Amino acid sequence: MKLTSERIKEYAYEAGLDLCGIANIERFKGAPPSMHPASIFPEAKSVIVVGKRIVRGGWRGIEEGTYWPAYTYFTYHGLLNAQFIQAPLYELACFIEDHGWEAVPYYAGVPEAQPPDEPLREGAVAPNVQLSIRIAGVVAGLGEMGWSKVFLNKKYGPRLRLHAIITDLELEPDPLVEPGSICKRCMHCVKGCPGAIPHVREGKTVSVQIEDKVYEWGDVDMGKCTLMYHGGDPRVSPFLHKSFPGYKLEIVDQKMTEEEAYKFAWTLSNGRWRATEEFPSGYIIEGHAMMNRWGEAGSYGIEGSRGCMRSCFNFLEKKGDIEQTFHGGDFIKRPRWLLSSGGDGGQPIDEDA
Repeated sequence: MKLTSERIKEYAYEAGLDLCGIANIERFKGAPPSMHPASIFPEAKSVIVVGKRIVRGGWRGIEEGTYWPAYTYFTYHGLLNAQFIQAPLYELACFIEDHGWEAVPYYAGVPEAQPPDEPLREGAVAPNVQLSIRIAGVVAGLGEMGWSKVFLNKKYGPRLRLHAIITDLELEPDPLVEPGSICKRCMHCVKGCPGAIPHVREGKTVSVQIEDKVYEWGDVDMGKCTLMYHGGDPRVSPFLHKSFPGYKLEIVDQKMTEEEAYKFAWTLSNGRWRATEEFPSGYIIEGHAMMNRWGEAGSYGIEGSRGCMRSCFNFLEKKGDIEQTFHGGDFIKRPRWLLSSGGDGGQPIDEDA
């Protein structure tokens, strides 16, 4: 039996995935070798990008300022790294290989330990190839890039996690989404973000051309974004204030790179600190470190994508610009909370977002 694009999608949805889009390898023309699927599998003919939705309720506790674990365990780290998306992705890869075609599952996370910088074979690239999974989603016709650098889909808006399969099976690609058909540049992501999106570097944008379409978004300050998202910003981290009530840091004044910011914030929840009476788990941000079987913490999302996702999908739902809506109306139902930048124990401040 010939394996077609339609049969691939049918199987993907049967396996529990929410989205499945297909790109031919030609659409990746212009991608740097360190981000090109063919650097992983030179005989690749197609890239299958799959998605699993982030449940809206995973953000409810953070939005209310009362409960954090659901977002890390079921939407951010858990959805990226656990069985929710990896299990059906694996089954889809097996299905393709059962038909005699090679299928390379692509994990969309960033490795914690950086591999060597030098190629292992003459003419090849170094062993640290990382696709831009969001751009791959655009290439596969699943959506477009929003102004905040977040991938947007017509059904779920920004509420998605993506993975991929690279294969030598030649498949019919899906049509590309028209630029601007989802993101209308309403700038609610900017309004809701505590400081990374408003600080788009010098007003610059980033753009890619795929076939005859150009997709453009803001050049977001990823150093500030990473500091906020992973808990280094005292305005969005009550855990930080609890452990260090005198801590003060103005995120918008920081000039860290994304890597520097990640290393700084990572130590707060995964620094292998010795357990003490003050820090029973051994981590500075108590009560949120996601432990694996060896007692090590995983990724954590303290800030919870306040502007780029929560403000974004709240607006898109309200305007009817995405398909999935909810009987309860707006997601943002009450005045939003934000803490002071530190030094006073993290007192709530007036904020209109």
